[in-house]
Parts: sequence; structure tokens; C-alpha cells
Amino acid sequence: MGDERKRAAAEASLAYVGDGMTVGLGTGSTTAFAVRKLGEVARERGWRIRGVATSLATEAVAREVGIPLVTLEDVDTVDVAIDGADEVDPRLDMIKGAGGALFREKVVARSAAKLVIVVDDAKLVPQLGARMPVPVEVHPFGWRHTKQALESLYCTAVLRTSGVVPYRTDNGNYVVDCKFGPIPKPDKLEREVNNVPGVIENGLFVGLADVVLAAGPDGVRTITAEPRAA
Repeated sequence: MGDERKRAAAEASLAYVGDGMTVGLGTGSTTAFAVRKLGEVARERGWRIRGVATSLATEAVAREVGIPLVTLEDVDTVDVAIDGADEVDPRLDMIKGAGGALFREKVVARSAAKLVIVVDDAKLVPQLGARMPVPVEVHPFGWRHTKQALESLYCTAVLRTSGVVPYRTDNGNYVVDCKFGPIPKPDKLEREVNNVPGVIENGLFVGLADVVLAAGPDGVRTITAEPRAA
């Protein structure tokens, strides 16, 4: 997504934010636009807001623009969370975690009364997994055995690296990127992956998004989830 589209989607998300709110601040380049704009709007309007950051990188941006930060332990609820995604299907289920913040992003998303996702419309897919692997955060202890167990779920698993060493999340863990191919039942796979010993969390975000703001050549489109079967 070009910067103009990123900015348009990010700024549209601020329609869901108001004075006095606690706002979950996701991770990624699009969300960074939202954080910067939120800081600007809060100053202009005199809003008293608080942010819950999902990564050290987002914390730095929030501090730069003057958004006071709190932790989840400091608040009873997050009024709204704003975040991006790597893939979004018609049910608004998602793959997230290319930026490595999936664990904290999922904790904040589950704590939020409303989750607003900002994406390029190229991230909209008919089915998850055809293009993107599912990032899985794993504990470094015994990670090779965890990786083998993940491969038993019929994926190609690759340890993410940073140069010649394993990539580490803000939590000090590793990430294994698991290529499953098309995923017909994301909810089932999410449970199966998280049942593997050594897995901290995975990048399948099922049933969490309330609205997706998708930026395209004709502007920003608001998408709500299709009805789910009982």
C-alpha cells in the first residue's frame, strides 16, 4: 500500500476514537500513521486518551507524539483497538504477525470492546493462507521439537531469522512461519496450533475484528463481517 492509502485508512479509523478512551495501538507501518494522527487530533481537541501499545516500536511512536501509555494491568477495558493485518477473509478472520508482535496484538485485541483493522484492499482474500504463512511465536527452549510438531500439522515451517541469528520478538521468543496453504477452517487450526507444547501464540485471529477499513484506488471502504453460522 502506498503511503497515501496507508494514511487514508489509518485516519479513517479515528472516527471510532473519542475523548477519554483507552486505545489499543497495533504494530506496523499503517498503524503508525494512525498513532501519529491520533496524537495530533488529541492535542488539537484537548482529548484525554491513553494508549496500550502492542510493541516497543509502537511505544516509541506514541511517546513521540505525546500519547500517554498504560499497560493492560492498569485498565479494566480497552475501548477500541486499531491494528493492521496481513490477510483478511470475508468473515474478517485474519492472519497477522509479519511484524512479530502477534502475541501482544492478540492479547490487546481480545481485551478491546471494538477492534478496527486498517489495510490495503490487496490484503483482502477469499480464503486465508493461500499467500501468507501463519506466524507462530514459540519459546526458544526446545524450539526444534516445537517446529517438528508444527510440521506434523501439514505445514512447511521455517524459523524466522534476523541476519544469521533467530529473530526474537519483544517477549524474547522465536517465530516460526508456517505455510499451510489455503486454510478452510481457521478456528480449528488456531486451536490445533496453540495446543502444541512450546507455542506461545499464533497469528490466526479468528472472530476478533469488528470492522475493516480497506484503502483502495477509490477511497476507504468499510467492511463488516458476514453472519456466522450458529
